[in-house]
Amino acid sequence: MSGEFNLIARHWWRPTPPSGPVLLGNGDDCALLAPAPGMALATSTDMLVAGRHFLPDVDPEALGHKALAVNLSDLAAMGARPLAFTLALALPSVDDTWLAALARGMLALADAHGCALVGGDTTAGPLALSLTVFGEVPPAQALRRSAARVGDDVWVSGTVGDARLGLALLRGEWPPPARADWQAHVRARLERPTPRVALGLALRGIAHAAIDVSDGLVADLGHVLAASGVAAELDIDALLEGQAVHPAVRALPPAEALSCVLAGGDDYELVFTAPAARRAEVLAAADTAQTPVTRIGRIVPGPVATHPLADGHARVHLCDAQGRPYPVPPGTRLGGFDHFATMSA
Repeated sequence: MSGEFNLIARHWWRPTPPSGPVLLGNGDDCALLAPAPGMALATSTDMLVAGRHFLPDVDPEALGHKALAVNLSDLAAMGARPLAFTLALALPSVDDTWLAALARGMLALADAHGCALVGGDTTAGPLALSLTVFGEVPPAQALRRSAARVGDDVWVSGTVGDARLGLALLRGEWPPPARADWQAHVRARLERPTPRVALGLALRGIAHAAIDVSDGLVADLGHVLAASGVAAELDIDALLEGQAVHPAVRALPPAEALSCVLAGGDDYELVFTAPAARRAEVLAAADTAQTPVTRIGRIVPGPVATHPLADGHARVHLCDAQGRPYPVPPGTRLGGFDHFATMSA
């Protein structure tokens, strides 16, 4: 069989009988979704382009997983429960073996989160995937970027810097980690990130603001700070010496380790703020979500926000455990991923 509709039938067609929020799934001009009473619809779109977001020879099953994971991560950062998604796919040619693996990785993650594929589009063109996800969240409990408050703690989930080390390993930029299990870990973190959906749900009503770490810890936290009109002091000692940094990253030379942790991106962990008085509740939420979290700083007064998308790097102050300015090693990179910079940047 050939043609667009036969391609969809072979790899993406899954009957979606009316169930919960999905009133009408794929196969019609539009899907119909109905969030539960009292819920707001949360939606987000991400595009992945070959040569920009992934290497052309990437494992297609891993690519399918990651393409959906990065979108689910946006829902996690809002505290939203996944409902459904659509997929737009551009292909330079039709390779059924490759497509079967792509679909397998994507749909396995979708099933794990109860997120139905309800439509999309396919076309010929340079390899690219664009997904739109839909979720639901109580409006008053949505974790907004603009909600950080002076006195809040700053937390991060999981470990940061792993994916950047995994990319360096693929590119041959640095000597590989000494242990084979460390190499496997950072490679998996790059190619198969874990969207922290359970943590986002558990933080509803506890955390104030959140964002996922896609472009780098400093860059993404900076978006929260700019939107909220505040600043942050990050305790680099707590960050580097605690559970938020994997031993493989910690073993790097200081400038490279700090660059991975602060500017690496692609980890899809959550960085969030919560009142200091609710630390026990944050830890309980993390335990419920089976996701480790680390307290890495605090929110302090900052200039009034000029624009919610303004560059927030200058609002992040790096400190040591005593609150003194942290001596950043020469060569440390603090800027996050830039979609319009060259791949070598």
